[in-house]
Parts: sequence; C-alpha cells; structure tokens
Amino acid sequence: MTTQGPSLGHHCGVAAIYSRQDVNIPEKLFFPLFSLQHRGQESAGIAYRKGGHTVVYKDVGMVSAVLSRYVGVDRPSRVGIGHVRYSTHGGNKLENAQPILVTCNKGEIAIAHNGNISNTAELKKQLFDEGSIFQTTSDTELFLHLISRSKKSTFHDALFESLNMVRGAFSMVLTHDDELIAVRDPHGFRPLYIGFLDDTVVIASETCGLDILQVRDYRSVEPGEVIFINDEGVRSEFLPPAPTLHQCVFELIYFARPDSQVFDNSVHERRKKMGAALALEDHSRNGGQSEPIGDIVVSVPDSGNSAALGYAEASGIPFDFGLTRNHYSGRSFIMPTTSEREMAVRMKLHPIKEVIAGKRVVLVDDSLVRGTTAKSLVSLLRDAGAAEIHLRLSSPEILWPCFFGIDIPTRKELISNRMSNRQIAEYVGADSVRFLSIESLKSCLDAPSNYCYSCFSGTYPFPVPITEQEKNEFATTAERALSRGE
Repeated sequence: MTTQGPSLGHHCGVAAIYSRQDVNIPEKLFFPLFSLQHRGQESAGIAYRKGGHTVVYKDVGMVSAVLSRYVGVDRPSRVGIGHVRYSTHGGNKLENAQPILVTCNKGEIAIAHNGNISNTAELKKQLFDEGSIFQTTSDTELFLHLISRSKKSTFHDALFESLNMVRGAFSMVLTHDDELIAVRDPHGFRPLYIGFLDDTVVIASETCGLDILQVRDYRSVEPGEVIFINDEGVRSEFLPPAPTLHQCVFELIYFARPDSQVFDNSVHERRKKMGAALALEDHSRNGGQSEPIGDIVVSVPDSGNSAALGYAEASGIPFDFGLTRNHYSGRSFIMPTTSEREMAVRMKLHPIKEVIAGKRVVLVDDSLVRGTTAKSLVSLLRDAGAAEIHLRLSSPEILWPCFFGIDIPTRKELISNRMSNRQIAEYVGADSVRFLSIESLKSCLDAPSNYCYSCFSGTYPFPVPITEQEKNEFATTAERALSRGE
C-alpha cells in the first residue's frame, strides 16, 4: 500500500471463544488476536467471564505488549471476546479501545466490532437528544445504547431491534452474561468465520485466527447471520437479507493476511490473479508486443508480494527481491518534513542494489493513495541504480472515500483525483504508472457482483454522509483521463 503517512486503515479484527469446559480463555484469545494483529495496531483488549461477571482488560498498543500478561497464567473461564483496533471512527484513545462493557437493564454486555456504521451521526443525535451519555467517540458504543434503551422486554428482541436500526458494516462478537453471540451484517461487508474444535467454538475475522489454534472445521458466518452459542449448543437466526451483497474487495487486495481465507477465497491466489491480470493489461496496452517492459519484477513488501508473483508469471519477467522490509520499524507515521518522511520510508524499506542496478524495474504494489511514499520508493530505486521504473498497482484508482470501515482520505487528498496516470508518473519520478482496471479486477473474482467497489466507482449501496458538493468537487482529472483510456 503506497501512501503518505499511515496506510489505509486496516479496519479492526475480532476473535471470540466459547468452551463447554473451563479453559484458559484469556490465554487462548491471545493467539488469534496475535494472528489478526495486521488488522489493527493501535489498541488491543479482551473481555471474559470470571466468577459470574465480565472482566475487561484493554490498552493502547500491540497484542504482544498489552495481552502478554495472560500468557502462562491460568484464568479458567468459558467465554470471552477480543479485539485489535485501527481507528476508522473515533480517535486513537484508550477510551475507544475495545471490547466495550456495560451493565444495563438487559444484563452484562461486552462488544467488539469490525466495521463502520454509516448512519452514526443521525443515531447519535437521536440518542443524545433522548439523554444518552457517551463515554467514547467510537460508533461501536451506539449498539450498546440502542440495546439498553430498547423498550423490548428481552435482550434477544432488543438486539434484533438495534441491529435493524443501524446501517453499514458490522462483523461483531458480543457476550451477554454467559452467552456468546456473533453477527455479520446483511451486506457481508466484512469477513467473519466460525470454527469448531472438540468442545470449543472459535470466532475470528480471518481464518489465520483459527489456524493458529489448529481449528480445521470452519465456515463463514453468513451475511445477516446472528449466531447464539451457549450450553444448549449453537443456533442461528437471520436479519432481513440485503438486496445484494457488498463484500469489501479491499480485503482481498490488501487487508487480509495472504495465508487467510476471506469470503471463502484464498487471499494469496486472488492477489496472484490480480497481478496476472495487470500483466495482461500491460501486454494489451503495448499493442501485444512481445518485448517486455522490464527486466525484473519487484514487489513492495509485504502486501505487494502475491500480486508481483502473479505479474511475473503472466509476463514472463523474472521476479526478484529488490526491496527488503525492516519488520521492526513499526507502523508508518506522518512526519512534519519531506526529508523526515523519506527517512521513515528508508527505515522500513531497503533496496538490494545488486538486484536493482542497471535493470528496468516493474515495481508492483497493491494501491496508491496520496503518492508521497511511492515518490520516496522510486527515489530509493533510482539511487540503487535502476535504469527504468514502471509502477504497477494491482487495484483500480481510489477516487472516493469509504464509509464501511476503511480509513480512506477525502477526495481532495487522493492523488488519482488530482492527476492522470502520466502526471502521477511525473510526480513520483517513475517512467510509467498504471492501475488495474475495475473490469479486470472483477475478472479475478468469483461472483464479482457480490463485492463493493465504492471507493473506485463512487457508487454506494445506500445513502452515505457525503455532500453533493463533495461528489461534484472533483469531476476529476483522473476520471476524465480514465474516459480517455489513459
């Protein structure tokens, strides 16, 4: 992911465990949350039942720092949930860390949520006007207010009433007293899996969170499915279905771990297909000429690796490790000056000069947001002696903000809203820049009509909080360029 400062927000990750026997739930939750760390690095937390009450521990920081206290210390329990967070709604503050726990007229409820509620503003105003007091700026807290203020007499009925009031993306896990509940919104925006191992049920955002516990028997939580897990077993009910599914295609492009399945697809295989489709588009745009545009294919690690392999296989251009990543550099962050931002890139990514020098390099990444990091990367490769640099992105141009769990900047900040491909190439210092077309992206997917492409097309599945002025402010250079086939 090529961007200035932070990459696109990784949404969040959720995990949950229910056991028929007492086990060390906090320790067991540590491992799937550690596997889901890529989905959120700002805070981590767990909630579990202890002595008839729910206990929550959470803090700002990574799973290894926040939750390692639970490894090796026995804390018997039967149910718990966990969360890793990237702030798509609400800032990076401790009060916004999850799970969130309340005790109300419906019992003790803890919740961990992956997604974004697009009608947050109107619901929050309604609740505020009715006297609700909010402790966080997270949209997740809305669910708890809706449930507690419901006039329905049971938690079950209040839960369904509340779920039917919210609009947007929500894959979530809840505990209600000793019961575990898993929910996926009817549009299926975010992935969620349920797995079974002996007397244990495990929930996780991706299958890598199940694999670490050696769970082999699993399935997707269906869109609109609400799963109740308790001593009586596992049962499902369903919310009213959406007219169509809108699974987030960026889960396959960038967010999910390559060894995971999401939406019942191998992430690695789909990314390879996207890279291969990008190579075929290059071949077609070059008039079908057999002369390759580069001598080597280099990925921007780690999210560009699979697409780069696919590009290399389809183009016949050899793949090589021209960039290495320092995995101890931490997350990218916005630096105040250009030189400091360039230093942040050099701290994370390093060219291998012996691979790069004198070569025409096809540099493959998953997407382009603001372009500043791409500029620094191209400069690094030039300094390493690259003869030519052709930047290839395995996603279409990002032109629109997301309201379903991705932290995409405003239209004004997105480089593809200001520049054509030629202008972007000039800005970042590359010899050429090309993106995968939406049509080719769809060709890489099974059932492409089941995916959301709003950030590329601006066509949203339902009304979102974007003004007409924002819609029309950028009848963009890129959109005009796309119509000309640039």
